[in-house]
Parts: sequence; structure tokens; C-alpha cells
Amino acid sequence: MPKQQKMFVVVDPNDEQHVALERVKRTSQLQKVKPFVHVFVAVDGDAVDTRAYNANLVRDQSWFDEQIRSTLNEAGVEHLIEVSWSSEWQESIMQAAKRANADLIYLPVHAKTANRRFLFTESKWELLKGASCPVVLIRPGAHEERKTVLAAVNFQATRNVQIELNEKILETARNICGVYNADMHVVNGYMDSMNYPDRGRLAKETGVDTDRIHVDHGYTSDVVSKIAENINADLVIMGTLGQNGMTKTRRGNTSERLIDALDTDVMVINHG
Repeated sequence: MPKQQKMFVVVDPNDEQHVALERVKRTSQLQKVKPFVHVFVAVDGDAVDTRAYNANLVRDQSWFDEQIRSTLNEAGVEHLIEVSWSSEWQESIMQAAKRANADLIYLPVHAKTANRRFLFTESKWELLKGASCPVVLIRPGAHEERKTVLAAVNFQATRNVQIELNEKILETARNICGVYNADMHVVNGYMDSMNYPDRGRLAKETGVDTDRIHVDHGYTSDVVSKIAENINADLVIMGTLGQNGMTKTRRGNTSERLIDALDTDVMVINHG
């Protein structure tokens, strides 16, 4: 019997649609063991007008009952609601998720920025780089299923941290596919034809059938987004190197371009 997942779901009271909660409701129906959901209510000051005239920042008991509890009760999942007043949005999420021993953080992409893809404010960047568990970016309009999972790897990597990150991505993809009885695909883009990632080696080392191994020439962001669309992926799993050295502040890197190019839910695994 699979263990119960602990899902940490961020809810911004300013939002009218709570996409992360809705995704939990749908995906929990696909799981053999329903998750425990820790709801974290906090305002993202970088994306929300926090001045007093914003009436959406005043919420009463009925709002919590109608917007949060009713959704989770319908899904039949155990849950706990925590409210944070901290102005340090990303740090409060990281600390609370760690206290909750969360397996996953569900982070909604604000509807008003959905057409601009993912808005990489410094706070979100620090959260993706510093979280102690994977962060799943939940997009309005993305697939609600978890039936096709795409793992983005870099088998040309030579540094130990990059090789270890590949393994974390693949292990996570296998676990998710096991929970949801989903199909696992692996994608590897490359730019250097002299360092071509061999499909046979990828199939052997990942345990994935060759028809679900995708190797293509081009920038990682272009290759992964194209394959995700071709196979109708419900979730893309990718990695990023954590807060070590320049990677903490380096902007415009592969991770940022890849997230920006995708329309699906994206799970980001950091290797600190």
C-alpha cells in the first residue's frame, strides 16, 4: 500500500479561482491513498495589491468554509488550514512546508499572469531554489489529469550534482507514475552533435521503453515544450541546481526558459 502523501497547497486569498486546490481535488481521485492536505493561506505581495481598498484581502469564516473546506471535503481528503501574515512570502512557505514535512508544494500561478507565463519575481525564484521538497507550479487551464508524465533530463551532464539531479528527477517520475498509474516519458535535448545522448543508453538506464524516450536537437526549453505538447503531457518534471554559488542569482538560465515555454503543470526539483 502506497504511503499517504503530504501536500502543501498555497492559497492566495486575493484569487477568485484556487487552481491548486482544484488540482488536489481532481488528482486525489486518481490516487489509491488520498493525500493529507496542508493549506497555507498567504498573500503574495509581489503579485497582489496589498493596499486597504483591496476588499479581497478581507476574508471571513464563510469564505474559508466555501472556498477551501468545501472543496477538500468534496474530495474526501484530510486537511489543515494555516494562515500566515508574514511579509516574507517565500520564506514563510519554505519554513511552514518544512515544519509540515511536506512531500510536495503546490504553488498556483496567478490567473492574471497566466498569459505572461510564469512571472519570475525574486521571491518565486528563491522559493524554487530553496524549497526542501519539489514545487509544483499549477497553471489555470492546464490538464487536471496525471496520466502522462514527462521527465526532462540531461544525460550529457558530467558534474556529480547534475548526475544526481537526473536520478532525483527519474525517481520522482517513477513514483508519480506509480501513484497515478501514469505513462512515463523521458526527454533529453542537446546542442552539441558530438555529445549526442544515446536513446538506447537512456532506455537501459531509465527502464523506459524506447518509444517513450525522446531525444532531439535544440535548446532544452524548445525541445521539452515541443515533446510535452506532442505527447499531451499532464505534468513535466524538471530540475534546477539549488542555492550554491552563482546558481542562486543567475537569471535567464535553462530552468527559467523552460518553465516559461511550458503550458502544463511543472514540477521543479532542486538539488541543493
